[in-house]
Amino acid sequence: MKKIIQLTTAIFLTSLLLGCDTYNKDEFKKSAQNMYDRVQTNLKIKGNFCYYLGSVKFPYTDIPLSNEDSKWERSNKEDLAKTLPLFAEIGLLTRHPVDGKEGLYHYDLTDLGREYQYEHIDRRDVEPIYDNSFCYGPIKVIKVRDVSEETYERGLSGYNETQITVKINYQVVNTPEWVINNQDKLKALYRTSSVRLPDVTYPQSLLYIKGKDGKLYNKSSSYFLMQPYGELLTDKE
Repeated sequence: MKKIIQLTTAIFLTSLLLGCDTYNKDEFKKSAQNMYDRVQTNLKIKGNFCYYLGSVKFPYTDIPLSNEDSKWERSNKEDLAKTLPLFAEIGLLTRHPVDGKEGLYHYDLTDLGREYQYEHIDRRDVEPIYDNSFCYGPIKVIKVRDVSEETYERGLSGYNETQITVKINYQVVNTPEWVINNQDKLKALYRTSSVRLPDVTYPQSLLYIKGKDGKLYNKSSSYFLMQPYGELLTDKE
């Protein structure tokens, strides 16, 4: 799971139209909410915001970098060297030194970690790849601010395409204490936008494509997979 999953949803055009040129904002609000709710149900995740740890199967023991590592293996180990200590400090993982191997640690999920864990197993290769994230923050759509339509000669599909942009406001429900109490550390590693607080309204744009079959297809992200692009900020060595 190296990028954000996008669920494509078909909606009958007539349900989203009030007239020839006026879109039904209430129907778009329902459509957006259904999209966000459905991914939580289908993937069994706690919310629409996911902190990506890396490819790791728990329990896990640090594996040192090697000159024989592929580019992907090196990048994954470098990610884990930042994400695992952070979430151990936050309380979603345990962390114990490996006897006789300085600088290496053994990790496993805590009960809190199991509650928020999302594990996607990619079995397309010879060996399965276990992509792990911690997810929080169900999205609640508050309102649709604006709906606009534009036609492009070459759209996302490569041919003439009509795109509908839907601008919404949303709030995040049930942001857990481990996110609220560790905002600075999470923002340092996953960027400022990775933390969504309760009772705050956030803007978002959703994209729909008008198909030749007279339906609208939702091309928006149903959950947000946040990569560890920043630096580790921790109180521990």
